[in-house]
Amino acid sequence: MTTAIKSPLKSGPLFVIAAAVLWGTTGTAQTFAPPGAQPVSVGAVRLAVGGLALLALAVLRGSFNNFQPWPKRATGLAAASMAAYQLFFFAGVARTGVAVGTVVTIGSGPAWAGLLGILAWGERPSRRWINATALAVLGCILLVTAGSDIHVDVGGIGLALGAGLSYAAYAVASKAVLDAQPPDAATAVIFTLGAVFLLPWLFITDLTWLTQPGGLAVALHLGLLATAAAYALFARGLRLVPVATAVTLSLAEPLTAGLLGVFLLGEQLTILALLGIVLLFIGLALLSAQPPNHEVK
Repeated sequence: MTTAIKSPLKSGPLFVIAAAVLWGTTGTAQTFAPPGAQPVSVGAVRLAVGGLALLALAVLRGSFNNFQPWPKRATGLAAASMAAYQLFFFAGVARTGVAVGTVVTIGSGPAWAGLLGILAWGERPSRRWINATALAVLGCILLVTAGSDIHVDVGGIGLALGAGLSYAAYAVASKAVLDAQPPDAATAVIFTLGAVFLLPWLFITDLTWLTQPGGLAVALHLGLLATAAAYALFARGLRLVPVATAVTLSLAEPLTAGLLGVFLLGEQLTILALLGIVLLFIGLALLSAQPPNHEVK
């Protein structure tokens, strides 16, 4: 009897989707945060807890025993991009609303990633990726905006686009770090450094919500699961799939958030939102069923 061994290439998309599922719990978790929890302070605490957890995990696993030189420029860019994402996203959502801010951020991510992937890695997205991304982005738009009170603010749109670019830049820069260092070590250094960049925010925002019932539990969930565990999985997947594909697969995040809203928070789905879920499923299935063919210069 022979034992089937799963190809690393086939497991790559699964790692990314698993990470996106954990990211998708963020919104639901924040609904349980105390009223005084400001979005920016939540983002800063999340990154600090996640960075420390990733650093501890890397030390315990001996991931820093690799004596290969660190790509310092890529590491700094990845950390700065992750810190910038927190600031751009929360500021964009505050100005233009959750629905529009989320759609512009997540929807623009694959386009930014495709462009940066071409410039940085010479990745040429396949027709499969283009079709799957179009379906997934359309599904995301329908899912997030269906039944929402839409408010468009030009400045907020610009901030949300900045968040999408920051996330794509993080993915591209991280891929360079992962080529030289183990995933645990790479994510630990990137997120710890990113937390250092956001450290000033911890001194100018109100953190008393951490001492209130549920506040610490929310912070630990966001830091340990939605950040440390999620980005550890994402780093493993990013080593096995192109940047553009990884960012498109990350659209499983709003899908998870939408389903949690229905089954946990009792939210109602409209026909358009249901159609969005179907399109998202189809787009993600196209990319995860088998590794998409892509050319690399």
